[in-house]
Amino acid sequence: MKNQSMVQTQIKWPKLIFIFWLFCLFLHASINAFGQNPVISFTKEGEKTHEMMSQETKRQLLECKNMLNFPESVERFYAGKSYQLAWVAKSNHNRQLAPAMLILDCVKQYGLTRDNFHGNNLLYKQIEIFAQEPEMLSGSQRAIFDVLMTDAMLTFMNYLHYGQFNASLTPLVVDQGKLGDFNAVDKLYTLMESKDFYNDIASVQPLSKEYDELQKYMHLVRGQYLEDSYEFPEKSVRKMTINMERLRWSDAKPGPALSINIPAQTAKLHILHSVKEFKVIVGKPSSPTPTLISRITHFTTAPEWKVPYNIFVNELLPKAIRDRDYLENNHFAIYDAKGNYININQKKLAYIKAHPKSYSARQASGCENAMGRLVFRFQNPYQVFLHDTPQPKLFLSKNRALSHGCIRVENIETLAAMILTADDSRSKIPMMRKAIAGYQKKNFVLITPLPISVDYITCVMSDSQLVIFEDIYAQDRALEMAMYGYERLLASDLKISLKAVSILP
Repeated sequence: MKNQSMVQTQIKWPKLIFIFWLFCLFLHASINAFGQNPVISFTKEGEKTHEMMSQETKRQLLECKNMLNFPESVERFYAGKSYQLAWVAKSNHNRQLAPAMLILDCVKQYGLTRDNFHGNNLLYKQIEIFAQEPEMLSGSQRAIFDVLMTDAMLTFMNYLHYGQFNASLTPLVVDQGKLGDFNAVDKLYTLMESKDFYNDIASVQPLSKEYDELQKYMHLVRGQYLEDSYEFPEKSVRKMTINMERLRWSDAKPGPALSINIPAQTAKLHILHSVKEFKVIVGKPSSPTPTLISRITHFTTAPEWKVPYNIFVNELLPKAIRDRDYLENNHFAIYDAKGNYININQKKLAYIKAHPKSYSARQASGCENAMGRLVFRFQNPYQVFLHDTPQPKLFLSKNRALSHGCIRVENIETLAAMILTADDSRSKIPMMRKAIAGYQKKNFVLITPLPISVDYITCVMSDSQLVIFEDIYAQDRALEMAMYGYERLLASDLKISLKAVSILP
C-alpha cells in the first residue's frame, strides 16, 4: 500500500508543476495585455472605471457638440468603441497620437487651415502632462482632448476627400455617413491599427494627377520655401489652395476619362498611361460654361441642332426679321409647341417674337450647322454639349471664351476615333468617317460610357512650374474669401501691396 501511495504522489507532482506553469503563462499574458490597454479589466474596480469613463465620454460628446465639425461622425466612432477613449486613456497613450499631432502641424501643406482643427485645444503641452503627471488631469479633461482629436482627424480626412466647401457634398451631408464612396469613421478604425498612420491618412486625397502635383508642390512651398524664408508669392499659395479645394470636388477615378478645364480652354483624354490634349472653345463670361460631372453615352454625326431659348429669342429672331433669307440660308426651321413646322413670313416672325415661349427653332445638319459635323451626348441639366464647329479658325485665338456655353472641340474627329478605340469599337471608325464626309446623321453608342468632367481650375503644375490661367469668370475671389476669411484676406492683400511698393526704385 505504501509503495502504491508513493507511486501516485510521484505521478501527481508533474501534473501540479504543469498546471502551475500554465497559470504563470496565463498571468504573464494577462499582465502584458493589461499594460497595453489598462482601461480594460475584469475586476470590479476596472469595470467601474470603464463605465465611469464611458459616461464621461458621453457627457463630453454632448457638451462639445457645437465645437465639432462632424458631431454625428464623432458620436458613431465612440459608439463603436463602447465610448472608451481612443487617444489618451490614463497612463496609456495610443501610439497613433504622435503622428496625429504631426498631421495637425502640417495641415497647411495640404491647403487647409489650422483654425479648423481645434488648434487652441490640441497642444503638445497637454500631452506632456498626460505622460508625466496623469494624476493632475481629470477624466473630463482627457475626454475633451480625446473627442476633439477624433473630430480633428475625421475633419482632416473629410476635407481632403470631399472638400470643405463642396456645394453638393456639404459637411452636413458627409456627416450623415451614408455616402458609399468613403466613410471617415470606418477609415479611422483602420488607422488605429496602421503601421504608417501619416501616409495612410493622407491616402484619402483625390487620385487625379493634377491634384497630386499641386499637393506635392504645396508641401514643398509650405515645408521648405516659406519656412526657410525663400521668396514665394502669397497670392500664388492662395491660388494653389483654392484649386486643390476644387479638385477635391471631382470624383475622378482610374481609367479612361475626358476632362475639360474651362480657364485653360483645353480638353484632355486620359487613356491608360497617355494623355491627348485638344483645344476647346468655352462659354464667354456673359454665358459661362457650367462645371459638371457626367458620362458620354454616345455621339452623333451630322447632328440637327435645337436652338437654345435665349439664342432663339436674342439672336435668331432679330436676324430673321432683318434678313428674310436668313433662316433658309442657314438651314433653320421653326416649330410650334406641338412640334408642327411653321411656314414663315415677316408678319408671322413679328408674332413669334412677341410670343416666343410657344415656339422653337432647329438647324438641319450640314457644313454650316452650329454643331458642325459631330456632337457628343451626355446627360446634364444645363443642355450643354461637346461638339464640332463650322468656324475652325477660332481655335487660333488665344482667348477662346467665345461660345454661348457649349464646348467646341478642335480635331473632334480625331477625338471620336480615339474614344471608339478605347471603347473596343475600332471597327466603327471607317463608318463614322463615311457618315461625317456624307453629312449623314448616325448615332454611335459607346459600350462603356466615358466619364467626363468640366472643371474650373485656374492653376496647374506643368514641367515642375506653376502655371496660372486667367480667371475668366471671376470665380476665385469668392472661394478665397470663404477659405481665408474676408478680413484676413484684405490684410494679406494689403501686406502684399505694401511689399510691392517697398521694392519699387
